[in-house]
Amino acid sequence: MDNIDKQIISATQAGLPLVSQPYQRLAKQIGITANDLMQRLTSMQENGIIRRIGAVPNHYKLGYKHNGMTVWDIDDTQIDRLGELIGQLDFVSHCYHRPRHLPDWPYNFFAMIHSKTEAGAQSQIQQIAELLGEHCRSSNVLYSTKILKKTGLRIKKNVSS
Repeated sequence: MDNIDKQIISATQAGLPLVSQPYQRLAKQIGITANDLMQRLTSMQENGIIRRIGAVPNHYKLGYKHNGMTVWDIDDTQIDRLGELIGQLDFVSHCYHRPRHLPDWPYNFFAMIHSKTEAGAQSQIQQIAELLGEHCRSSNVLYSTKILKKTGLRIKKNVSS
């Protein structure tokens, strides 16, 4: 990473400007072309410096008050195939495989759901359960009560090269 890359990360870490052409605005602010900015972002992503560029919505402000991390004990031999199915559901924002911590935590598959109503959340959970079918041994739901983190990479202002 050079100084320009650090400037790009610093300029984007609080989010993109809410304007019609955010990349052009950032490029002008940094003193490079929009094309150079896009190439650098792509390069940083390809090199693993940044994972992705995406929206980070505040579900509560959007009216989604029933947000739950569904946790499932899935047959390990089926988890990749089933994860692909669950990850494609439009109401699942993210899902992933994690190790169990037996005997207290038997769950190895997690899927985050978002709904505006309790009935909607229950319907989503039921849809996941139906897709998992006989491969699911047990499940639970951990409902959110507040937003814990909505930030990305942060670089301190006085970081030396």
